[in-house]
Amino acid sequence: MEFKKLTTEVKTVENNELKETEHVKCLIIGSGPAGYTAAIYASRANLFPVMYEGMQPGGQLTTTTEVENFPGYPQGITGPEMMEDLKKQAARFGTDIRWGMASKADLTSRPFKITIDHEKVISAETVIIATGATAKYLGLPDETKYAGQGVSACATCDGFFYRGKVVAVVGGGDTAAEEALYLAGLCKKVYLIVRRNVLRASKVMADRVEKKENIEVLWEHQTVGLFGENGVEGANLIYKKGTTEEKSVKINIDGFFLAIGHKPNSDIFVPAIETDNNGYIKTVPGTPKTNIPGVFACGDVQDHVYRQAITAAGSGCMAAIEAERFLAENE
Repeated sequence: MEFKKLTTEVKTVENNELKETEHVKCLIIGSGPAGYTAAIYASRANLFPVMYEGMQPGGQLTTTTEVENFPGYPQGITGPEMMEDLKKQAARFGTDIRWGMASKADLTSRPFKITIDHEKVISAETVIIATGATAKYLGLPDETKYAGQGVSACATCDGFFYRGKVVAVVGGGDTAAEEALYLAGLCKKVYLIVRRNVLRASKVMADRVEKKENIEVLWEHQTVGLFGENGVEGANLIYKKGTTEEKSVKINIDGFFLAIGHKPNSDIFVPAIETDNNGYIKTVPGTPKTNIPGVFACGDVQDHVYRQAITAAGSGCMAAIEAERFLAENE
C-alpha cells in the first residue's frame, strides 16, 4: 500500500541560522501507547502524520518486562514487544516514524513550529503531544541494575507479580500511601520506607496506612542499596542518617517500588501551553484539547491519575480524532 506524503520542504532563517523546514498536517511528538495509537488513527484518517519518537522510543513501557493487563494479550506480553507491535501497526498505515527529539516549540500561531534536535523545523497544522512523564528515582546504581527485576515505579502495573510476597514502597506522600495500600491487597507484607518521621500524605490516606495490618512504616529510613542474585532480594537502609542514632538496617523483600513522583515531559511547551503546578498539561475535561486550538495532549504528559497503557492509548485515539475534526473545520 502506498501513501501520499503531504509535506513540503523549504529553508528558513532562525537565530541567524539557515534551517530546513518541513510542513506537515499532523505532527506527533513522542511515542508510547498514546503516541502510537494517535498515529494509527491519524494515519487511517489520511492525516499523513509524522512522528518523532523522542529520547525513549516506546516510552516507559519499554522498561517493563511483563504486561498482563492490556486487553488482547491473554498470555501477557513484554513491554518492548507490545510497543514494537504498536509501532508496526502505525507504520503499516503510513505513519512517518522518525527518531528525534523536540527541542523547541513555537505555538504562538498556526502553523505551529517545532524544532527537532536543534536542527530541523517542522511546521505543523496540528500537533499531538504524547511526550509522557518520567518516574523519579533515588539515583541509586542498583535501581538501574535491577530494572525489570524487582524495581518498579508503578504498583498498578506490576503489583500482580508480587502476590503473596514481601515488597517495599519508597515515599511519604499520597502516591506512596496509595501504592502501599494497593500492594497491601496483593502482598503478604508491605514496608513503607519514609525518610521523615511523618507522612506528607493527607490525613485520610495516612490513617488508612496506619490501620492496614500488613503495612509496616519504617520511619526515618533511607534506602542506600539493593541486593540479590537474580533480582531484588532485599534492601539496605540507613536509620536516622547523620545522627548519633544512625544504624544500618537490612530488610528482605521481593520487590522495590518507587513512589516519589513523576515529572511530565512538558517543559518545552511552557508557557504557551497551560500546565498545573506539577507540570502536567491541562486539557478540557473529557477531551485532549489544550488551551491552544489545534494542539492536543494525550497520555501521561496530561494524566497524573491513572498512568496506564490502556488509558494512554485511549487518549491517543481521542487526540487523533480531535485533530481530524479540527483540520476539517479549519481547512
